Amino acid sequence: MKRRAFFGLTAAAMATGIVARPAQAKAVLGDDGLHDQPFFLDSFLELGSDLEEAAAAGKGLIVLFEQRGCPYCREMHQVNFQRSEIVDLIEAHYLVVQLDMWGARMVLDFDREELEERDLARKWYVNFTPTHVIFPAENVGATDPRQAEAFRLPGYFKPFHHHSALEYVATGAHRDQPFQRFLQDKFAKLEEQGIDPDVW
Repeated sequence: MKRRAFFGLTAAAMATGIVARPAQAKAVLGDDGLHDQPFFLDSFLELGSDLEEAAAAGKGLIVLFEQRGCPYCREMHQVNFQRSEIVDLIEAHYLVVQLDMWGARMVLDFDREELEERDLARKWYVNFTPTHVIFPAENVGATDPRQAEAFRLPGYFKPFHHHSALEYVATGAHRDQPFQRFLQDKFAKLEEQGIDPDVW
């Protein structure tokens, strides 16, 4: 990469808040083969209660599906979750419950159905890992998971889009506009500042 292009990308990243800065702790691989993070909730896997706990702290809930050996999950942990702006946003606005898409732990869904992780993934139409399913605090008490869900990220997203999606729900923008429009508005603001960020 040429020096001018490098400095241009660095300046754009700094202006958008997407700068690779070390997060507080690196992910470790657990006995289940999934990466762990210090900000993951130690949950009883009762999702309605987890959302209540999150809402009581003024936060939303992310249910994060991963699987053993997933290269995109590894990328998320080694790249996205090593950026403090993403981790800081998560810690400020969400509790995160990690599930194994093929796991056998019992989970209590919002509708009070108890089923294994793999069956919950099938019920929620989770086909890719990692998948973030985001539930805002305002949906506490919803008994239909489809009504409780505000947004999902199906698969791996690069840091700019990952951060933007978390911001989209955290700011409540999901109530007023589709995600694509939210991104267009964000790009328009950056363009006004003369910034063309490298987003992919």
